Amino acid sequence: MHRLLRQRVAAAIVLGTGIPVLISAPLQAQDHVVSSAELNQAAASAAQTRQQHLEHLREFFSSSAARRALHKPHISQVQVQRAVTSLDNDELARLSARAERAQRDLAAGSLTNEQLTYIVIALATAVIVIILVER
Repeated sequence: MHRLLRQRVAAAIVLGTGIPVLISAPLQAQDHVVSSAELNQAAASAAQTRQQHLEHLREFFSSSAARRALHKPHISQVQVQRAVTSLDNDELARLSARAERAQRDLAAGSLTNEQLTYIVIALATAVIVIILVER
């Protein structure tokens, strides 16, 4: 009987020390859960960033220099604008950054009109090629 009592006490101690671990495990898992508000904020931020990139590229390809550059190789501005909207966020960000650099360089006098023409054609071609490759 004494042996049985010792086994019960040992089992109670083992179970007693394991219970807090079992209870705290779900609480620890909750520390890593992202709230729906945080998810909504991240989605809204991503959508706003995408919209800014789209607007920047629309402005870039709508500029008179870009229209002239696209006219020379008979690239449709409408086709480029449509293609830009179907780019994924990473490609859109890269393209927007390139267009912004080109605009800054032109404004600073670092680019000639001929160089800008080549850049516009390269960017428009990149957009079209990316779209064709993804299909």
